[in-house]
Amino acid sequence: MDTDIKEQWVYVVVQDPETSSEELMGFAPPSGHEVKEPFIPAFETKEEAQQCFLIMPKDLMTKKYEIQAMIKEDLISQAKERGYKIFLMDEKSSIKKEIE
Repeated sequence: MDTDIKEQWVYVVVQDPETSSEELMGFAPPSGHEVKEPFIPAFETKEEAQQCFLIMPKDLMTKKYEIQAMIKEDLISQAKERGYKIFLMDEKSSIKKEIE
């Protein structure tokens, strides 16, 4: 049962948490990239998210970031509303699989 519960949660990076401009951190890939559509990176563990966050492009001067656990179904719903795909990634930013 613990495995089923754990699989329902993923870790994401939230930009400007607890503000009116709070949103999930997403990326629009540059042209020529293997990924063609905007996406939200998700992670199986907080540790993977923390490691990958170090190499993600971000605006540390004007934005605040926080890694948060999120129910997978809620993430899918929010991503669809924004027109984003979701990719489960590892700590080195390699894509493991798409979450649908």
